[in-house]
Amino acid sequence: MLKHIPSTPGKFKMEKSPYIYNKSRWHWHSSIMKLTFWSFIFLGLIFIFFFRSPSSNPIPQDPSRRSLRTHNWGGPAWEKRVRSSARIRSRNGISVLVTGAAGFVGTHVSTALKRRGDGVLGLDNFNDYYDPSLKRARQALLDRTGVFVVEGDINDSTLLRKLFEVVPFTHVMHLAAQAGVRYAMENPSSYVHSNIAGLVSLLEACKSANPQPAIVWASSSSVYGLNSKVPFSEKDRTDQPASLYAATKKAGEEIAHTYNHIYGLSLTALRFFTVYGPWGRPDMAYFFFTRDILKGKTISIFEAANHGTVARDFTYIDDIVKGCLAALDTAEKSSGSGGKKKGPVQFRVYNLGNTSPVPVSDLVSILERLLKVDAKRNVMKLPQNGDVRFTHANISLAQRELGYKPSTDLQTGLKKFVRWYLSYYSGGNKAAG
Repeated sequence: MLKHIPSTPGKFKMEKSPYIYNKSRWHWHSSIMKLTFWSFIFLGLIFIFFFRSPSSNPIPQDPSRRSLRTHNWGGPAWEKRVRSSARIRSRNGISVLVTGAAGFVGTHVSTALKRRGDGVLGLDNFNDYYDPSLKRARQALLDRTGVFVVEGDINDSTLLRKLFEVVPFTHVMHLAAQAGVRYAMENPSSYVHSNIAGLVSLLEACKSANPQPAIVWASSSSVYGLNSKVPFSEKDRTDQPASLYAATKKAGEEIAHTYNHIYGLSLTALRFFTVYGPWGRPDMAYFFFTRDILKGKTISIFEAANHGTVARDFTYIDDIVKGCLAALDTAEKSSGSGGKKKGPVQFRVYNLGNTSPVPVSDLVSILERLLKVDAKRNVMKLPQNGDVRFTHANISLAQRELGYKPSTDLQTGLKKFVRWYLSYYSGGNKAAG
């Protein structure tokens, strides 16, 4: 066998060994067949992974992102509904895109705008942070009012571009957000996704729109964080947030200022103070206190150190809506075009509160009288989960520049809420929780 090995390396001649040649050829063909087989398998897996229908995808998705993949939109019929909903029907009306339209504040603002003749288009992802059936009920209410709510996510840049192509909105009322102070400890990424990434996504769409809309958006009284000076003024420090929610709202204000400065977007931030009322959020104290009192469950009432009072500047929804509409009506036009700033433009921040902080224990007493049921109280120390001891709004700036004047006291507002709550949940709707 050794005679077939050449004396000079590199001079090996295969034709001198038919046996070795045939054997090598067989291995070569075998290798090609195996390579071909596994190539088809690999390509098949790639096809299945990348091109299968999203609806058949069994892989769990991040709840904060799933809305990007699950909603269908587009087509002539869809565009017709979008245009019809956003059509201005009054002489001096405006055309408004309302994000978070199926939310508590979003539903009330959209309804008020529509009723005065403005064009209104809603956008909401209907996430399950709280009972989605309540959001669907609000959607039905808006539909009867003539407001179409597009089901989609503010992080879906393609959808946002399409909406601005179909409708030249004059204004955006940005209310979509991940709300709640305590939930941030369970799902922090949802706050970054909605309150920071979502805001940037919306501002990117607005800066590129032609014309650029004026933007009014919901910040929060939570930005005042650990500030001990009361009442809270827009000039007070806001660099000590007590929760991730507060931090994302503060970050949003800084991001908004950046887009105002660089791209000429007209921006107004509204710092809401503990909004309550009919069609409210089940995660708010007045709402779940009502539910638990009626069910005979014990409710937890927090107190500060040394038996200190925990109080909130409860603000009725109708007063908040008036402030939102006033901010929209006084918003100046954006100065940019094609993503480029052409001159200085308005940037504003306002407190929208009631200026009358009420101890949470008094809130419970009012609910007891309205519900005619004694609450089972469990007084406990305020936990370190992001809640602050008190909130109190200085609204002098909003009064002066927006004509904002809240007129509903807590007793009157809770009476309206309880009437709605009893009617809604006695009508076959399942109570949250």
